[in-house]
Amino acid sequence: MKTSENLLIKRLQEKETSAEAFKELISLYKERLYWHIRNMVKDHEDTHDVLQNTFIKVFKNIQNFKGESKLFSWMYRIATNEAISFLNKKAKQHQISSEELQQQLIANLESDVYFEGDQIQLKLQKAIASLPAKQQQVFNMKYFQELKYREMSEILETSEGALKASYHHAAKKIEEYLKTN
Repeated sequence: MKTSENLLIKRLQEKETSAEAFKELISLYKERLYWHIRNMVKDHEDTHDVLQNTFIKVFKNIQNFKGESKLFSWMYRIATNEAISFLNKKAKQHQISSEELQQQLIANLESDVYFEGDQIQLKLQKAIASLPAKQQQVFNMKYFQELKYREMSEILETSEGALKASYHHAAKKIEEYLKTN
């Protein structure tokens, strides 16, 4: 772990410096976490809600952070869990399956004023939505966020080999989807 990260963690965990350090933490990570969550929940407003919940959880649990992983990996894991919980809750509220919810979210992207993609991006999002949840997650992290397998392994607590296989399968399925649709 970098010294600057250690220092930030120490400042976050000390009462006198926690508020200022937390503002710094948000400034450092909010955009990366926003896009990670956005790739999962698709909607801009929902992404902000999940991001806010993520930072609340980080703030409430920073005292328990032991430094066994990078701070960013730990926050990514929280953001991922928050996004999954949000999607499961939303599917349950609408009494539909997670797969049906994914399809609705993709359909809503077309009318989302915050979605800046063209038809190709929309088609790619539809292809990604057709993947199993774990492959979606791995593909998004590798393709959009350009995370290294080592970082993904820390975040998802999965071996690098399994992640490489997952990404390979996801890429093949997406390629096939794009050719046939």
